Amino acid sequence: MVGSAAWRTGGIPFRDANTLGVGRMVTNIVLMSFTDKGVVDIKNSPRRIAEATRLWESMGGKVLGVYLTMGEYDLVAIGEGPDEQTAAKFALALSAAGTVRTTSLPAFGLDEARHIVEGVPENIVAAV
Repeated sequence: MVGSAAWRTGGIPFRDANTLGVGRMVTNIVLMSFTDKGVVDIKNSPRRIAEATRLWESMGGKVLGVYLTMGEYDLVAIGEGPDEQTAAKFALALSAAGTVRTTSLPAFGLDEARHIVEGVPENIVAAV
């Protein structure tokens, strides 16, 4: 679950640097596609998902849900973690296993989104 540097402030994860509270878990949505290796070994995907869940939990994260999907992505996972660096390490570990490719999306809850939107400059066009 790789985070974006754009949501950082002074080297501290954005969500820990604002008034929403220090130590908040960061939320990520991970879109996954099976590699050829993952498709060949599809019968073991439930075991691999369980192992990945245990790994994420051992890194201080929490899996909120994992879904088999139809379309461009084969799996969607939603999780919370301590920070974006931990999410990046986890995403790299998943990719290194060779059975999935990941696309990670930092996700903001309604309160966080409200805080972000309130900070948008009024005259954004004039400032450019």
